[in-house]
Amino acid sequence: MKTHLLSIDIGTSGLKALLLNCESGEYHTVTGSYTPETPRRGWAEQNPEVWWNTLCSVLPSLLKQANVSAENIAAVGVDGVSWTPVCLSAEGVPLFPAPLWYDTRAEKQCRDIRRTVGEESCFHTSGNPVQPYYTLPKVLWLQDNSKEIFPSVRHILTSNGYLVYRLTGEFTQDDCQAYGWPFFDMEKGTMNGTMAEKLAFDLSLIPPVVKSASIAGTVSSSAAKQCGLCPGTPVAAGGLDAACGAAGAGVILSGTVHEQSGSAGGMSVCSSACAPVRNLILSRHIVPGQYLLQGGTVGGGNLIRWLSTILHEPADASDPQARFDRAMEEAARVPAGSDGLLFLPYMAGERSPIWNPDACGVFFGLDYTKTRGHLIRSVMEGAAFALRHNLEIIPSVSADAVLRAVGGASSNALWMQIKADITGHPICAVKSREATGLGCCAMAGVAVGMYAGFDTALKGRVELDRPFYPQKNTGQIYDDLFARYLSLYEHLRDMMQSTAPSRSGTR
Repeated sequence: MKTHLLSIDIGTSGLKALLLNCESGEYHTVTGSYTPETPRRGWAEQNPEVWWNTLCSVLPSLLKQANVSAENIAAVGVDGVSWTPVCLSAEGVPLFPAPLWYDTRAEKQCRDIRRTVGEESCFHTSGNPVQPYYTLPKVLWLQDNSKEIFPSVRHILTSNGYLVYRLTGEFTQDDCQAYGWPFFDMEKGTMNGTMAEKLAFDLSLIPPVVKSASIAGTVSSSAAKQCGLCPGTPVAAGGLDAACGAAGAGVILSGTVHEQSGSAGGMSVCSSACAPVRNLILSRHIVPGQYLLQGGTVGGGNLIRWLSTILHEPADASDPQARFDRAMEEAARVPAGSDGLLFLPYMAGERSPIWNPDACGVFFGLDYTKTRGHLIRSVMEGAAFALRHNLEIIPSVSADAVLRAVGGASSNALWMQIKADITGHPICAVKSREATGLGCCAMAGVAVGMYAGFDTALKGRVELDRPFYPQKNTGQIYDDLFARYLSLYEHLRDMMQSTAPSRSGTR
C-alpha cells in the first residue's frame, strides 16, 4: 500500500514540495527559490519554465531527505498563486512570461470590460469585481500588446494548471482558480458562454472546468524522467494556494476563518452559500460544496523585511534574523497606537477592499519624538488595520470567530496580539507551519480516494496554538486610530491617483 502524498506549492518567490507520511503524520519539505521579474512599475511576471525547473531540482532532494521511494507516493497535489495566466502554443510551449497576481498593468482592459458587459453583470455572474489583478484583463492586455504572437495561443492555464500539464500532459482548469474569469458562473461552476462571446473571448482557449479534488491525469514517462516521480502516479487538478492553506488550517466548515500571515496579508471565510460581497474576493473552495470569501492585502511580513532592511543597526547589516529580532524588540517598547503615528500599508497598491493599484504607503503623524520602534510598530498596526478593513464588511463573520493564522508572521507574538486588539477577534496560530502543503496533500488524498472527504483527511492533523485575545485597554485607542486610518486614505486617494507614474508600455 502506498503511504505518502506529495504537495507542490507554487509561491511568488519560491516553490515548496512537501512529502507527507499518511500513517505517521511525519513530513519533509524542500524549497527552491526564484525571483519574479519586474520590468516596469506595476508589472510582475515569471517565466513558467522556472517553476518546472525548480520542481525538477527539489524533488530528488526531497525524496532523499525523506528516504522514501517515489513508488510510495499515492498521489500528487499542486497549488499555486492566483490570477497568473500561462499562455501556451499548440505544442504546450509558454509564449509569454506569466503576469503574477499583483501585476496591475491591465487597467485599460478593465475599462473595456466594464464598457462591454458592465461591472454589475460581472459581479452578478462571478461574484468578483473587475480589476487588473484578475486573470482576464491580463490576458486581454497580452492580446492587445502582442498582436503578432497572441494568435498562436491555444491554451490558457493557471499556475498550478501549468505544472499539472507538465506532469501529466493534460490541460485542466480547476474550479477553485476559475474565479479569475468574470464569465465564470460561481454558483453553477461553469463558464458563461454568452458573456464570453460579448467580450469576444474564445472559450476554447480555457480547458473544461473540473473539481480541484479530482484526478487530472497521471505522471507521464517523460515527466517522470525529468523530475524523479514514478510514471502513472495520479495528479490532482489542484487549486489556489490560499484555499489549500485554509483547508490545512481546518477552515473547511461554514463560518470558520483563515488569516494569512505571510509575505502579503489576507483572510478567508468559509461558507456553504455562494454569497458574494462587493469589493471582496469570492472563489470556490478546494472542499466540494464550500466557497471562500476572501480579503487580500499586499502588506504583510514583507513590510517588516523592507523596514528592518533600510533602518537596521550597522551590526545587523548582514544578518536578516538579527535585524528582525531587533526590530521586534524596539516595536514592543512602543505603546499601542504608536503614540498617534499611523501607517497606510499600500506599498504596491492595494487589493481589497479599496482596489486601488495607485495607492501608496504613507506615514502620518511623524515628529521628533518618534523612534525607529514607532515606525516599526506603526507598520505592524497598519497591516492589522488593513485586515480589519476587510473583516468589517463581511456580514457572516460572528463577533467571537477565531482567526486561524498561518504563515511566518503567525509565530510573532507581538504581531498576533496587535491583530487581536485591532480586529477585536481572538487569533491563534495553526501549530504546523506547513498548513498549505498539508491542505494540498489532503486534496490529493481525497482525489485519489484515500480519504472519503477533507474532514477525514485532516483529522488529527490540525492543531491550534494558544489564542491571543483582544485586550480591553487598547480597544478605544485602536478604534479611534482605525477611523483616522480610513479617513486618511479617503483624503489622499485623489492625490495618489494624480501622482502615480504611468504603467503603460508594450512587451
